[in-house]
Amino acid sequence: MLALLVFTCLFSTTAAAFNGYVEVTNNTGYDIHYLYVSPAHASDWEEDVLDQDILPNGHTVRVSVRKAKGSVYDIRAEDEDGDTYTLWDVDIARRDVTFTLDDID
Repeated sequence: MLALLVFTCLFSTTAAAFNGYVEVTNNTGYDIHYLYVSPAHASDWEEDVLDQDILPNGHTVRVSVRKAKGSVYDIRAEDEDGDTYTLWDVDIARRDVTFTLDDID
């Protein structure tokens, strides 16, 4: 009985992991130099997913998420002038993101 319980717990933990992606489109009119995709309500932003790349205006990037605890994320972009655009509590399993000037912080 104990072995069955342990197996069930392990399986349910594995099954609960979220693997997916979000497509982020830049329609701000400016190049995005930094892009952060962090679990909702995390205390810090994750690493810049663009690394050394730039997301030009009018372009889209796909950001993969693996073995996450859930699919709800906070997403922040920073443009060439240092302006930030933040979307909170985005369920990336249900929708992609398009940043516009309306999203400026």
